[in-house]
Amino acid sequence: MSSARMAGRLRPVVKQPQLPALANNNYHPNSVPGSSSASLIRPTTFSRLALLLRKSSNVSFVTSVHCELVKLGTLYSGSTSNHLLTSYVRLGQIAHAQNLFDEMPQTNVITWTSLMSGYISANQPHKAISLFQHMHLHEIKPNQHTFCTAINACSRLAMLNLGQQIHAQVEVLGLTSDTVVCSALIDMYGKSEGALYARRIFDQMKNPNAISWSSMISVYSQNAQGYEAIILFCKCLRLGVSNPFILSSVVNACASIGQLGLGKSMHCKVIRHGHELNDYISGALIDMYAKCGCFESSKNVFDRIVSQTLISYTSMIVAAGKYGYARYALVLFDEMPNEGIIPNVVTLLGVLHACSHAGLVDMGLRYLHSMKNEYGINPGAKHYTCTVDMLGRAGRLDEAYQLSKEVHAEGPDKVMLWSALLSACRTHRRLDLAAEAMDRLAEFDSDVAGPLVVMSNTYISAGKWKNSANVWSTMKQKGIYKEPACSWVEVKNKVYVFYVGEVSSAGTRAGEVMDLLEEFEVKMRERGFVGSGNSWVEEEEGGKGVMVGVHSERLALGFAHLSVPAGVTIRIMKNLRMCKDCHDWFKRVSDIVGRVIVVRDLNRFHQFSFGSCTCGDYW
Repeated sequence: MSSARMAGRLRPVVKQPQLPALANNNYHPNSVPGSSSASLIRPTTFSRLALLLRKSSNVSFVTSVHCELVKLGTLYSGSTSNHLLTSYVRLGQIAHAQNLFDEMPQTNVITWTSLMSGYISANQPHKAISLFQHMHLHEIKPNQHTFCTAINACSRLAMLNLGQQIHAQVEVLGLTSDTVVCSALIDMYGKSEGALYARRIFDQMKNPNAISWSSMISVYSQNAQGYEAIILFCKCLRLGVSNPFILSSVVNACASIGQLGLGKSMHCKVIRHGHELNDYISGALIDMYAKCGCFESSKNVFDRIVSQTLISYTSMIVAAGKYGYARYALVLFDEMPNEGIIPNVVTLLGVLHACSHAGLVDMGLRYLHSMKNEYGINPGAKHYTCTVDMLGRAGRLDEAYQLSKEVHAEGPDKVMLWSALLSACRTHRRLDLAAEAMDRLAEFDSDVAGPLVVMSNTYISAGKWKNSANVWSTMKQKGIYKEPACSWVEVKNKVYVFYVGEVSSAGTRAGEVMDLLEEFEVKMRERGFVGSGNSWVEEEEGGKGVMVGVHSERLALGFAHLSVPAGVTIRIMKNLRMCKDCHDWFKRVSDIVGRVIVVRDLNRFHQFSFGSCTCGDYW
């Protein structure tokens, strides 16, 4: 609503305005002002008003102040309107903030920066960018806080080009010595796959603080450069720089590369530094053990926490969902209100993931539709993407398609949304919807290699070989290359990486691996299982062993079974999604060898034992 509609006719401005207090001496800014507020007024200073606005968490109080200011004609005096706009932003009332902004006769850099921040918090970073680009038209010069906000918006949208332009302005204005601005740039480049640029900025910083160190370590972790993160952490320790956030970042780095040995070492460092009970670190440890294939260790960390928090609950719910333990995840979610803990956007995303991976579609839809009313959370693009994935897995493609069209998503979020639909179309052979999804994804110049491969496979599954060949031809013309499939396994703190049909990583044991896989094939055929039939061996020049058609996870399993002591769980990581044939093959091998095998693929975890998988063949 506009200021005029709030208070009716404006009164003239007085020379020395005195704001009627909205409370007496016993007033609390979080109480709801009633009709008696005007009768209890008494003079107060604007500094007192600013303090009340900063403390208030009640929208009714802020709008009441707004009305009184309009009636007095003092709304645009000094910094009062900025305090009011900031309060609207802080309380998530972005529409009120925008209306106030539009009516202000004079604005300054604080006004613009506050509104930009509000749009980012409201998950509308594109509007923050628009404001930033219009500032010069009003002769408003951005300061370091404005630049940080604009950089954050670029980070949210993965707008690397615009981010680089803002970086250039930072350089011209000499703000590269500002630690906060540099940390924002590091984060932006990290989220735009620009780890090299981020490191250059970090190295140019004269006195990086703990936040800068933590940001750079996080960049490496987010860009699959976990080893670089750990090397930087070691340098950090030598310089005596360490805090819970840095430790949390390096634990996340261990999770990103799936190295259990390094993760355990970092857990020991956490204990030695006395930070095991830190909220962020305990959440990172839960996540790290889960991503390294040790769900039980994640649960042990969770169970040892004396006072559970939002972070620990959320981390455990997400972990349980990825392992297919949806019922356990939902039990934890139901416990949260009893502990006085209110779920956030990530918690609800974890719950939707759990429902998606367990086929609990109707339950998942109920959680989605109750987010706003029960938890005060507006579903975001990631929640809708998970719901599209959930509907697609269940074969409800038309509903998934309709939802995809209705969702407003930008940048990477839009890529993820339509990629989820495309993947489901491949599974259920819906070429019509797959083509529509691919058209939406064609708008992007990057991040389309995966969707194009899925589109090609969709054509193959429908017998459209010529169309599939055309997709690969287009990829070649545009210089788009598929990421090669690989799997890796950790043995005695050393990582062994295997590629499709390539067994040389096994070193001197390559021959044993090939013999073992042949043995597995024989035993499975005896039990009536016939897979793809591509497990045959050739010898190249130089004696290099090649197993044509054998997927990388099978080679990793063969090597791990020979190298890991009997009775110890085998943990394999894969960079792409596990195919159905390999999934069936792993189930049968787990029964043959009588041991637990955990595979982490692109989407989730599979724990095989005695011929079954925790996913229940639904993934």
